Amino acid sequence: MNTATIHNIDHEGRGVARIQGKTTFITGALPQETVAYQITRSKKHHSEAQATRILTPSPYRTAPACPHYSQCGGCTLQHAHSSVQVAYKQRILEEQLQRLGKVRPQYLLPAIYGQAWGYRHRARLSAHHSQGQTLLGFQSRSSHRIIDIHSCPILAPQLSAQLGNIRTLLQQLNRLHAPVRTIELHHSPAANALTLHIQRLPQAARAQLIQAAQALPAHWHIWLQAPQQPARPLLPESPQLSYSLPEYQLTLPYRPGDFTQVNPAANALLVSRAMQLLQPRPGERIADLFCGLGNFSLPIAAAGAHVTGIEGSPALTERAAQNARLNRLAERTRFHSADLFQTTGHTVAAWGRFDKILLDPPRSGAYALVQALHPPYLPRRIVYVSCNPATFARDAAVLVGKGYRFRSAGIVNMFPQTAHVETVGCFELE
Repeated sequence: MNTATIHNIDHEGRGVARIQGKTTFITGALPQETVAYQITRSKKHHSEAQATRILTPSPYRTAPACPHYSQCGGCTLQHAHSSVQVAYKQRILEEQLQRLGKVRPQYLLPAIYGQAWGYRHRARLSAHHSQGQTLLGFQSRSSHRIIDIHSCPILAPQLSAQLGNIRTLLQQLNRLHAPVRTIELHHSPAANALTLHIQRLPQAARAQLIQAAQALPAHWHIWLQAPQQPARPLLPESPQLSYSLPEYQLTLPYRPGDFTQVNPAANALLVSRAMQLLQPRPGERIADLFCGLGNFSLPIAAAGAHVTGIEGSPALTERAAQNARLNRLAERTRFHSADLFQTTGHTVAAWGRFDKILLDPPRSGAYALVQALHPPYLPRRIVYVSCNPATFARDAAVLVGKGYRFRSAGIVNMFPQTAHVETVGCFELE
C-alpha cells in the first residue's frame, strides 16, 4: 500500500505531497492527512493520484453534503469544512503571489466568506440522450461523462427543485427531434429562466415547449439560444432578469447569455470592498476595464465620478449603457467595446489620463494591459478584481515593476465548495 502525508493544497483543491523527490497531487486529500493513494498519471516533474483511503484524517474533514460528490466535477472541496476552505484559498493566493509574482501585499484583507450552500444563481448543465433516457448534470471529474443529478446543494433551491421537471422536458423534446445538449439556469428576485441551447425546433416540439412553459411554476420562463445567436424568449411576455446592489440603490437587468456573477450575495460584498479600496470621488475620471454590464461602473458613477467603461462584447457595453440610463447615471458614464487583450501604449495614450482604474478581467488576466500602462498615463490607484490567483500574481509583479505599491489584497469566497479563488487587490503609485 502506497501512503503519503499531505503538506499543502493546490489551486485545484488537491492535496500536495512529496514522494520520492517528486511533487504528487492527490485528489481527495487534505493538508495534515496521511492517505493511501493510487497513481493515475505520472509525468517527468510531478505525478497525479487519487486518495483511496484516509489513514489519518484532518480535523477539518467533513462528510460531503451532496450524494453525487464522489463523481461530479462541479465541486472539489465538499470534504473540507466550509470555514477552512477559505483558509486554504487564502494560502493558495499567498503562495501564488510569492512563487509566481515574487510580490507580497503590505496588508492582507480579511476574507469574505458568504453562504456555503444554495448560493449559485446561474449554472450551465449538460444533457445526454441515449436509448430513450436523458441524463442531466455536470461533467464528471475525470472524463466528459455526464453525471445525472437530481438535486444540487450549491444551486439556489428554486433551481435545484426543477431539475427533475427539466429532465422530463428535455426527454420529450428529444423524442420530437429537438435534442438539447446544454442548458442554462438563472434565478433572480423577479424571475427564473431556463435557456435551451437548441439547433432546431420543429413545430411539434415548439408546441410541446409552449405547453411546458405555460405549466411552469410562477416566475419561470424559457429562452432559446441557437448557435452563434443571442438568446431570445420563447414567449414575448417573459419577465426580466435582474440583480441588485442595495448598498448603492442600483438594479441591473440582464439577459440569459450575459456574464453575471453566479453568487449575487458575494458579488454585492465584492463590489462594496472594491469601492472601499478605490474610493471614487466626485469629479474624478475613472476607467472600468472589462466592465461587463456595469457591475462596478454604476457604483463608481453613483459616487459622483465620471466613468469610462470598456469591454470586449458590444452586447454587454450596450447593456451597461441601458443600465446606466435606468439608474439615472447616463450623464456620468460612457461605454464602448474594444479588445483589451490587444492594448498597447498607443491605446493607453488615446484614452488620456485617468485618476484611477478598476480591472476585472477573465481568468487569463490583463497582462497586455498592465504592460502597456506608462507615464504620464499611470493612474494613481488601481483596484484589480481577479478570478485567477496565478494571472493576478503575474500582473501584480508587472505593476510593482512600474512603481506601484502593492498595498492590499484579500479573497472573496465567491464559489464555496470549489477551489475557485476570487481576489481583490489595491495598488497605489509611489
